[in-house]
Amino acid sequence: MPRRIFKFDTPDRFTIGTVGEPGHRTFFLQARDGPRLVSVVVEKEQVAVLAERMGQLLEEMRRRGIDVPLELPATRRDTEPLDEPLIEQFRVGSMILAWDGEEGAITVEARAQREEEEEEPDEEIDDEAAGPDALQVHVSAEAARVFVDRALRVVAAGRPPCPFCGLPLNPEGHICPRRNGHIH
Repeated sequence: MPRRIFKFDTPDRFTIGTVGEPGHRTFFLQARDGPRLVSVVVEKEQVAVLAERMGQLLEEMRRRGIDVPLELPATRRDTEPLDEPLIEQFRVGSMILAWDGEEGAITVEARAQREEEEEEPDEEIDDEAAGPDALQVHVSAEAARVFVDRALRVVAAGRPPCPFCGLPLNPEGHICPRRNGHIH
């Protein structure tokens, strides 16, 4: 099957969202440009790391004199549900984050999981080469700030962490490794 590369240059919306209850949520990374919509499945940890790194990149851009919003006004917050139809194109295995200094924009590339890693994760993607499917999204600094704001809220909306070990707490508790296997 040939590689599919879904490219979005300044999409109408680039967001993260979930389906399901905390503890059983599926996380989706989604890009929409007009009627074109692509959704890929990511892990909660991938979302947290992407939001953290994108926030760091925005701060670095700001230090270098690029106009980056520090905070979003409430009117710019993305609080809408994920766009539908919600069809999983692939599950993300690796992601790359890059800064386009000429345009003052950020590129996020999410690559499909593969059974065996045949290429280096930082290789530039080649449209003609065989390899994993990919989602490439090029966003402005403001759109990246909107994404980071929402991603942090989505990750925080999950189960609270155990005060002893930091693992997520289920409503019925969990076996805590820091409490020698006792339920907390």
